[in-house]
Amino acid sequence: MLLSPPFLSLSKIYSTSKTRTASTALRMFSRPSPNPNPNPTPQLLRSIRTTTEKTLAQPLPHFPSPSPYPLKPQFLHAKAPNLTIRAMGAPSRSSSIAVSGAEEAGLDAPTALVVVSFYRFADFPDHAEMRKPLKELCEEVRVSGGIILAPEGINGSLCGTRESVDKVLNFIQADERLKGLRQVESPVTPEDEAIHHGHTSHSPLGAGEDAPFRWDHVRVKLKKEIVTFGDPSVMPTKMVGKYVKPQDWNALISDPDTMVIDVRNTYEIRIGKFKRAVDPCTTAFRKFPSWVDEQFKLTESENELSQSNSSLNGIIEEEIQDVESRRLPRVAMYCTGGIRCEKASSFLLSKGFKEVYHLEGGILKYLEKVPKTESLWEGECFVFDKRVSVEHGLDQGTYKLCYGCKQPVSDEDMESPEWEYGVSCPYCFSTKSEEEKERARARQRQFETWGVIGGPDKGRRNPAASESKIDMEAKRLPNSV
Repeated sequence: MLLSPPFLSLSKIYSTSKTRTASTALRMFSRPSPNPNPNPTPQLLRSIRTTTEKTLAQPLPHFPSPSPYPLKPQFLHAKAPNLTIRAMGAPSRSSSIAVSGAEEAGLDAPTALVVVSFYRFADFPDHAEMRKPLKELCEEVRVSGGIILAPEGINGSLCGTRESVDKVLNFIQADERLKGLRQVESPVTPEDEAIHHGHTSHSPLGAGEDAPFRWDHVRVKLKKEIVTFGDPSVMPTKMVGKYVKPQDWNALISDPDTMVIDVRNTYEIRIGKFKRAVDPCTTAFRKFPSWVDEQFKLTESENELSQSNSSLNGIIEEEIQDVESRRLPRVAMYCTGGIRCEKASSFLLSKGFKEVYHLEGGILKYLEKVPKTESLWEGECFVFDKRVSVEHGLDQGTYKLCYGCKQPVSDEDMESPEWEYGVSCPYCFSTKSEEEKERARARQRQFETWGVIGGPDKGRRNPAASESKIDMEAKRLPNSV
């Protein structure tokens, strides 16, 4: 049961005197508000005191041994025989207070959350049949996130309790073709847990974003590919590069004969990458094949020759392979979680590359397993959810998101005159027209006012139209006693 601050009186918990009143608790634990100054006015406080005295039927029990130190909003337990008061939230932000009563009341404390990203390439032509039961299960166990189903497999990211997420993953892997999902698990901050458990109505990402932390929201989509590459001939189920454990990655990329390629997009690479890594300067993964052809001067005739080696006699095969080995380097590639490298490595092998390696589990697994003191990673890793970026140990990063272009921005970027929250940043300001910026401002105003884009009635039928329809139906019905 969640109680708003006006219905709480903490004075008898921390002191026998009446000096610590409900107004103090309100200032420390009030819900987040779009008002830039969330502190209540004196008039409101007087109203709250009056409301509290009239509304709270039974005062909270007296504690004989009050705490000598002031209340800390980060994580507080105050226990009585049949009552637990828990205040959760980040120290820098106000939080709601969840009150869980005795066991007979049937109220349990919120459980810890996990975020799991997963994927698997498989021959999955009947993928559409899984969509409905999978979505229904996600809604039933109340997990949030996004899942993509395609003929080539499954890709997704979920946030929820351990039990709920495991139920969904077990359901997916009940299909023999999807067993052995590649998974990466990330921790969840107390603030994100408060969002998921409904302690605040504020969306973690700006309005309408599909992210694992959106409260009670999951999307299960049907697509042609689980990661867009644009070349249907590339099939990781048939051939893929060699996986390299995070513990062995440093030795491989430190070899001067190894070419290290970052297969992510430019805005991801901008905030962090491995030492010596080559940036393909692509704005989308589907542009990676064109970069490979241009970088290594691969022509159609060379590709055909490489693919027809098996039909040549042994002497010619050895000569061609020797030429290719001198022309095409050993490649070590990496991406965020490993899924893009599956396709990229398969593509390079189809082009005649002989030594293709990729980081197993991607950057996320490397940051989780390799100590910072031994790391060759520089910067932070961009992630496609509310966290925006993570550091070693998968701790929360420092970057924020520009909702105008969905690119990461630093504190320095936000000091630029081109930065406007919810509208633009130094990376998209010059690409947007004034009309686009004004539409973005209108959307931001809606979100700040209502918490959703489109206002409080978004997704609902027109109330006036509904009432009119009911009246018309009533007129057609005969009068009855």
